[in-house]
Amino acid sequence: MIPPLLRISKLTDYGTVLLAYLAARQSIVCSAAEAAAATGISLPTTSKLLKALSRSGIITSTRGSNGGYRLYKNPSKISATDIIDAIEGSISITECCTSGSQCEYEGACNVSDAWQRVNIAIRSALDDVSLSDLLRTNNSTSHFRFADLPITVRSEKR
Repeated sequence: MIPPLLRISKLTDYGTVLLAYLAARQSIVCSAAEAAAATGISLPTTSKLLKALSRSGIITSTRGSNGGYRLYKNPSKISATDIIDAIEGSISITECCTSGSQCEYEGACNVSDAWQRVNIAIRSALDDVSLSDLLRTNNSTSHFRFADLPITVRSEKR
């Protein structure tokens, strides 16, 4: 079996679950404990993720006895790239695609430009998928655009 080349971490998956919970309660401030209990994600993990999402500006936090977290933006304005970058850091598929690259072979590499194009295409595709798109659960087929071409993604029932 060939392992997947690109895969989001469990933390990003859990972060998306928390964002879905907050999106369903956009006008309500939710505590970390409430979000953890409702989603089944441990409180320490929930707290860590909510802090990262708050630092990135995706959600906002309020201190005090009635404090908690809520989405800062409309779910349609939060991209998959925003979510991944907030939790995992900037998406880069190779060392040469990172800002401040430290690749020792960069001067002699003849594939760096190609990987840069791939990295840009992946980021662009993730930019085109919003939290609202990720929340669509009642339809087994999702429609997106990639490189200005329509793409249909069907979920497999296991």
